Order: sequence, then structure tokens, then C-alpha cells
Amino acid sequence: MAGHIQDRWYKTETGIDGKTTRIKSDRHGTGMRYRARYVTPSGTEKSRSFPDKQKRLAEVWLTQIAADMSRGQYVDPSAGKVTFEAYATAWLASQTTDVSTIDAIDQRFRLHIFPHIGSRSMSAFLPAHIRAWGRVLQDAGLAPSYQRVIFANVSAVFGAAVDDGVIPRNPCRANSVRPPRADARKLKPWPQERVFAVREALPAPYRKVVDIGAGCGLRQGEILGLAVDEVDFLAGVVHVVRQVKLVKAQLVFAPPKGGKLRDVPLPDSVAFAVAEHITQRPPLTVTLPWKAPDGPPVTASLLFYSRERKPVNRNYFNMRVWKPALVAAGVIPARKPGQRFAESREHGMHALRHFYASVLLDAGENVKALSEYLGHGDPGFTLRTYTHLMPNSQARARRAVDSVFREGGDTDDGPQTAQEEGKAS
Repeated sequence: MAGHIQDRWYKTETGIDGKTTRIKSDRHGTGMRYRARYVTPSGTEKSRSFPDKQKRLAEVWLTQIAADMSRGQYVDPSAGKVTFEAYATAWLASQTTDVSTIDAIDQRFRLHIFPHIGSRSMSAFLPAHIRAWGRVLQDAGLAPSYQRVIFANVSAVFGAAVDDGVIPRNPCRANSVRPPRADARKLKPWPQERVFAVREALPAPYRKVVDIGAGCGLRQGEILGLAVDEVDFLAGVVHVVRQVKLVKAQLVFAPPKGGKLRDVPLPDSVAFAVAEHITQRPPLTVTLPWKAPDGPPVTASLLFYSRERKPVNRNYFNMRVWKPALVAAGVIPARKPGQRFAESREHGMHALRHFYASVLLDAGENVKALSEYLGHGDPGFTLRTYTHLMPNSQARARRAVDSVFREGGDTDDGPQTAQEEGKAS
């Protein structure tokens, strides 16, 4: 048993003869009688009081503390009193990822987490609280993929609290807690006609974003951050080295998602479209901070910029340029006066990347190469996302055999011939 138990109702005095006598203290009969005390691994003293006739409980408590220490599972009882909001805020401040990611997590905390579970003490969480909060996310109508990201952020905070010895276990990982389900719907690429219709509906200065998105598979931020010297017309390659991002409501230059620089094949049709765009709208030299609002300045000659001759803000582009084009092309309904456009996550500029992937897979491109072109960190992710778009294996088998027979033509070497030869031998 770690520590010792103090009986507050009695004290020991030493007489003049050197003998000790146990006598009643001034607190006898009032308040908690027993005080169980122990020293933590960090060297600080902790205690807990128990009423009269519960010395056995005090002993059991100390024994449990000793067992937890020996297993390396000791948790300071007072550490868990910190609220989720306080601990999560400190956790976020200690993260070393890029500023835009931290800003996105902070927004999720403020909008979807702190208002519901932020005031609860870390040690007071039960799996039931996480299940109830998960239902709140579901009822809010958030996209399943976004719910999963929010849930992962909360689980990461609890995981760090376990590592820090604040709580003994992560309530998000209880058997009765189910993370939000992934969206089971398979993405459906735009048909070719829709791609061209949206391109024609866009204002002239922005039409070629469709050619680059659908013809090279670049993300929206990578298109808006593409500089003229990164389009190698002679080699037929686009060097993807930068994107335009919003960090704390300010535009910055940053590496592509995941820091994955890459080269993407430049089809002749896209090269001609970009060359035409450059002739009609010469590139604009723009300087933005790198990665963070206070980052070092970086200059690039951008292909796309606003009518005010500034870098394009994605929020402005999506609401004032892209969605009106979707309406004009008949993709989404027109918004009513005083209302916002209808939700259309599946019709954002990312639809151009899906179209690009579907075209390459239909042409027989392998998943590993497609993953490189799209800038995915894992070909397995590419396969899981687009496997339903790959040509049917049975159809490929039929075409392969048919092509062999067509090339070989009629011959005397067939099943019947083989049987006759067998008889003759």
C-alpha cells in the first residue's frame, strides 16, 4: 500500500517518562476522520479524506493507487478537473502543423465542439456523452466526411490527455461509441457535356480553370496559384509547386496539399488553351506571404487573378463566379432572392479532378500513376476513391481475347484440329 492513513480524531503524545499515549484530538467526532496520503511519481503529495468507519475504504484506495503506479497507469485525480475547452485550447497551441490546418481545427472547435462539450471536465466524460454529442453532429446536417474529421479532432485531444496522464482512457474509443460513418455514396464524375457547359458559362477570364482542372487534375488552390513559368510547353509538363490558401482570412502562398510537389502531364489541348489564355490575359506578378500571414514574401506570375488585379479569393470565386456558372449550365437551381445557393458539395471545382481521374482510368492508366498526378500521398486512397470507375475486369478480358483472335484471323489451328491430330497420333 502506498502512503499512509492519518486518523484525525486521535493524536499521539509523548509523556515525561518517554512513553507515547493516544488521545483524542480537538477534531474528535467532527468532519472526515481518515486522511489517506501518498506521494505521486512527480514528487508531490496527494490526499483524500474518508469518514468514520471507512478506514478499510481508505486502504483499498491507496492500494489501487499503488497498483496504478506499478503498472504505469497512474492518473492524478485533480488533473482531470480541467475542462475540455481549456485542455483542447492548450493542445492546439502546442501543435506544429501548418497554420492553415491549425486555423481549420480551431474553427471546428469553436463551431461544433466547445458549445456542446467544452465546459465538461475531462475526467467527467463517459462514452454516453460522446454518443450524445455525435448525435448532435448528425442532426446538424453536416456532411458525413466533415463529421468524421470533427470526431477525429476530439479523439485526438482525448488521446493526448491519456498520454499526459490527465485521464485514464479515451472515451471516443469505447466499444459503444461509433465514429460517424463514411459516406457510402460513390462519387459520380461529371459527363463531358457538363464540363464544357460550365466552362462556357464562366466569365472569359476564368474559363481556362476548367481546362486545367479537368485536363490536368489540379486542385482549386493549385490552379489559382499556378504561375506561367510552371507550365512547360516544350516538355509537356505542369510543375505543381504552389497553391493559394486562406489563413485567418488572409491569402497566402503555400506548398500543395501534403507538401507534395509533382509534375503532371500537359495535354496538347490544355497547352493550347493556356497559351490562348496568356495571349488574352497576360500573367500578373503577385507577392504574398509564404504559408502564414507573417511569412516571408514570395512572388509569382499568376495565370488567374481578379478584375481588381489581385490573387483570387476562393470564397469570392465560389460564390460569385463558380456557382452562378453552375446555375447557368443547369447543374444547380437558381437561388431565390435573399437566400443562399443550394448546397452543392459534389459540384465544387473538385468535380473537375474527379472527371480527370475518370478519363485516365477509362483510358487504362494505372492507379499508381494517377495517384502521382493527383498528388495523393497514398495510392491506396486513390484506389478506394476511384475503384468503381475502373473498367470492368470481365470487359477487359473479353476485349483482350477478341483482339488476339481478330489479329490472328482464320487458321487451321483450333480445338477441332487438335482433336483430329490426337486421333492420328
